[in-house]
Amino acid sequence: MTKGVVLFANNNEQVDYIKQAIFCTQQIKKHLNLPVSLVTNSSDHLYKQYSTYVETFDKIISIPKVKSNQRKSFRDGVGPVTKLEWNNLNRSDVYDLTPYEETIVMDTDYIVANDQLSNCFKLNNDFMIWKDATYLNPHGKVWAIKYMSDTSMEMYWATVFYFKKTKKIKTLFNTIQHVRDNWAYYRWIYQIGSKNYRNDFAFTIAIWIMNGFEKNDIWPAKLPGTHYYIYDRDQIIDFENNKFTFLVTVPQDQRKSTATTVKDMNVHVMNKLGLQKLIESKGL
Repeated sequence: MTKGVVLFANNNEQVDYIKQAIFCTQQIKKHLNLPVSLVTNSSDHLYKQYSTYVETFDKIISIPKVKSNQRKSFRDGVGPVTKLEWNNLNRSDVYDLTPYEETIVMDTDYIVANDQLSNCFKLNNDFMIWKDATYLNPHGKVWAIKYMSDTSMEMYWATVFYFKKTKKIKTLFNTIQHVRDNWAYYRWIYQIGSKNYRNDFAFTIAIWIMNGFEKNDIWPAKLPGTHYYIYDRDQIIDFENNKFTFLVTVPQDQRKSTATTVKDMNVHVMNKLGLQKLIESKGL
């Protein structure tokens, strides 16, 4: 069976997701040795600005550029908030877009630094995703993300997931698309405050529906390893030889921060603006 990774990269006014995808792919190939296909509405930018990196990708899948009408707050640490377009509506289409029979999908700000995810293909599961996650800020319980809302259920993270093409998984993705297309209704039902569509929430709701609206710790299966992340109020200072250096903010007094280092761990760097600056400092 064909195996590979799919990344999504839809640029906005300031975040160059293509640049992130190239960096992310370099790490994937280094540690997972898998082909990577890119789904993007910004292929012109790829061919114009990064023509020497085009062959980094196994396949480039161009999709139409459609304005999302969503704005999201982007931060680089505790500095000013920037409202930018958030074009995240295509992930539920990946079942039909992927060229692989077994696929790992991940965010471009998920930086791979070990080979744990390669175990996905050794396990007999049709779908794997994380529900639990570990925030790398020892001060930051107040910012830790666990539930869709204060009155709703625990959230699954669509940051990374694995799936195999089966009839059941096709139904799952059809259900996610249904939630996406009827987002106003579902966010009201599940008392989600933000009007913005979020893949984490849509995946969670669809899994809840597929499990007959009952808590189920059997399906979907958990991805290998642990989901580690930093928030956008934290900063990434360096990444060298699989060692991350972060400056994590103290929520109770945001003038204070603590340096934290981790090595050989995959990390979801939610500070996209900071990650972009780091990648640029590496010469990309």
